[in-house]
Amino acid sequence: MTDQPWPWPAGAATGIGSLPGTDIAEAQRIVLGELPALPHLPELPARGPGADLIGRTGGLLVELPVELYAARWRIAPRPGRDLRRARDLMERDLDQLAEQAEEYAGPVKIQAAGPYTLATSLELPIGGRLLRDPGAVRDLAGSLAEGLRGHVEAVARRLPRASVLLQLDEPSLPAALAGRVPTESGFGTYRAVEPEVARTLLRGVIEAAGVPTVVHCCAPDVPLELIRAAGAVGVALDLGLVTDLDPLGEAIDAGLGLLAGAAPALPPTAGRAPTSAQVADRVRQLWDRLGFPRRRLAEQVVVTPACGLAGATPAYARAVLTACRDAGRRLSEE
Repeated sequence: MTDQPWPWPAGAATGIGSLPGTDIAEAQRIVLGELPALPHLPELPARGPGADLIGRTGGLLVELPVELYAARWRIAPRPGRDLRRARDLMERDLDQLAEQAEEYAGPVKIQAAGPYTLATSLELPIGGRLLRDPGAVRDLAGSLAEGLRGHVEAVARRLPRASVLLQLDEPSLPAALAGRVPTESGFGTYRAVEPEVARTLLRGVIEAAGVPTVVHCCAPDVPLELIRAAGAVGVALDLGLVTDLDPLGEAIDAGLGLLAGAAPALPPTAGRAPTSAQVADRVRQLWDRLGFPRRRLAEQVVVTPACGLAGATPAYARAVLTACRDAGRRLSEE
């Protein structure tokens, strides 16, 4: 056992989730090779419906089937072809993970959409987003909680020596809390979700999963205190979107881990990936501005790209993961 409260080794780096391409075997080889301290299960949305974040997570739901209708995911009356495809893709991915990482004994990260991002993306059978119906949102969260519990168990069976870290992707959570989610007509917005309701619902999902959970939110107004109070062990965010340091400092001081998105998810104009020194400097500068001792940095912070890498070229994506890995090592040696 260790006294370290965060479920990753010092100096770790990881990816947010998505990568370019359609070859899961190659994607898994890249992740295991470039991110040995904290590999993740790659997501390859270029494979099409069912490989995207919403379809992939929809495949995990229990007794709440989903289907594609007019290029959008919605609740379906019964399981169908779209759901089978999403589940088949996930099974294929987990089998590939088991084949390549059978002897892996460290933490491994898996990702799924959080309840409010699902609720703002999935549609009711009669039309309109689930978010408009509080009862449907509660049912969705319960289905997600049960599905994630089973998903975690499936990963643990395949990798018996590893420990599972769950990432809930919640890019839509700030908009749901602020009442900024547009209705179908585009002329209005859905009623804002009460923070206490969101905290309780998110906590239920995290507790049901039964493993340490981080919440990823690529938005300027990440609800850090809500995420911490819901029981998350960490938050993943884009450092380029952090404008107010005080809430972040308070959350870190209270023990929240930070997955620091310090490398651009898309190539800059020059087309070159950042160096490990540049990535490390960006994390270090933020930490120093927050006023925390350097000795805590490598333990409490995981270095990541700013967001998913599905829109990047394969060469750029691999270079970014390498830079994040080496930046984490640099920070752990200070």
